Amino acid sequence: MTRLNQIVAVEKGIKSRSFQELTDAHHALQKAGLLSGISRTYRPKDEEGEQLPPESTKVQVKAEETIRATAEILTRLFDVTATKDWANCTAKADVRVDGETLLEAVPVSYLLFLEKQLVDMLTFIRKLPVLDAAETWEYDASADCWATEPVQTVRTKKIPRNHVKAEATEKHPAQVEVYYEDVTVGYWKTVKFSGAMPAKRINELVERVEKLQQAVKFAREEANNTEITQQKLGTKVFGYLFA
Repeated sequence: MTRLNQIVAVEKGIKSRSFQELTDAHHALQKAGLLSGISRTYRPKDEEGEQLPPESTKVQVKAEETIRATAEILTRLFDVTATKDWANCTAKADVRVDGETLLEAVPVSYLLFLEKQLVDMLTFIRKLPVLDAAETWEYDASADCWATEPVQTVRTKKIPRNHVKAEATEKHPAQVEVYYEDVTVGYWKTVKFSGAMPAKRINELVERVEKLQQAVKFAREEANNTEITQQKLGTKVFGYLFA
């Protein structure tokens, strides 16, 4: 009994060969010289005349024969494709993750769709923004995002001060130098917020996608192992077309 994976394995090669042979047949039919033949014999006017050998060119391509050959070539392709498509209507498998059935009786075509989508999903998840590992983060329900612990910093202001370098005398005024001193005038309390995600959470999501990817591949292999019934539709199609 033939299985679906065997048909899928040979379909591409049959399709490629059929296309090439059909192309070759089409090109041959466009060459008038291959379709034409001739036969000429020479008879001199009298017995003393020069004798010349006969000339002939055979017909190398016959349209009706090409049609029959083309029908034979394409019949195999039509039958293989029909067998695959009919089998795809019945070939199904469950998707199981960690021993639990996530999806039941999934058709092969949808399993193929899932495989592609999960590749894109994995790329999406791996590019999610990650919280800065240099900070300590806690989830802030009121802000609905992640936040750091408050950090207090000092706000200072430069206050001018006078430094007397020399006291005043009867003859000279005091020599005073102005300098600035940093004086604490207040305190900043800073909390950082972020809409990014913890690396642990992203790793968990990646692991879940990869598990599902593996489960879908197993299901596809199981579905492709389904026994199938050979379909013979090509003969009917070309029997009608070229009757």
